[in-house]
Amino acid sequence: MILAISADKLRSMLGNRSLLLVDTRPFSGYAESHIPGAVNIDLMQFHWIDTSKQGVAQFNKQMQLLLSNIGVLANRFVVFYDDVSGPSAARGVWLLLYFSHDKVAMLDGGLNRWKALGYKTETKTNPFVHSNFRGKPDPKILADLTHIKTAIKSKKAIILDARSKAEYDGSAVRASRAGHIPTAVNIDWNGNLDQDVFKRAEKLDQMYGRIPKDAEVITYCQGGYRAANSFVALKMLGYKNVRMYLGSWGEWGNKPDLPVSR
Repeated sequence: MILAISADKLRSMLGNRSLLLVDTRPFSGYAESHIPGAVNIDLMQFHWIDTSKQGVAQFNKQMQLLLSNIGVLANRFVVFYDDVSGPSAARGVWLLLYFSHDKVAMLDGGLNRWKALGYKTETKTNPFVHSNFRGKPDPKILADLTHIKTAIKSKKAIILDARSKAEYDGSAVRASRAGHIPTAVNIDWNGNLDQDVFKRAEKLDQMYGRIPKDAEVITYCQGGYRAANSFVALKMLGYKNVRMYLGSWGEWGNKPDLPVSR
């Protein structure tokens, strides 16, 4: 599955009316310089830590509004980018796949790569052209709290913690409790990249080699951004059954009744 495109490929697409280019960085960075034609939405502002049935229903509603706001349409190819092949752009890719929109990719290497190649940037703000996006949520790529509980009990799925080793072992505390979800294995998302771009497939394969390709894999982090990056990496490697735990540690680590390992 090709979910990351090169700067060369994106450059050849600029000006195409079916392209929607989305800069996912904070507005301050966008205002300084961005790829010509890009609109801006800081996706890091949209954490979601309630994966109850009602919580996911509200997430679906709000994200459809957000995607309509930025102009996603069924026939548009959407490319997200941040500074590198990073978590925000990956979150955009996961979000569109979740809404059954597979015409999506992230810019491999992000704006850093674009600038390193000497390609043009601009500073003018591009307006949103609103749409009425009605993508259908695909529950097969989202994990909620109940699904994680089942995965721990059954031991059939592999829970992948994409955070740092310090967060995983509990020495870095970013919720009311520290540690990790029981049974989770730790592979830091930073290992997905080499000099801003995704590592080549054979190197990624070595990294994730202990995870069988036919296993169900559930990625999580603190808020579902680094986990989205690992989700994208696994999908590009050919893993078919990958989910992201939307609530991640922001939900799990703040619920006193849930088990935690250290």
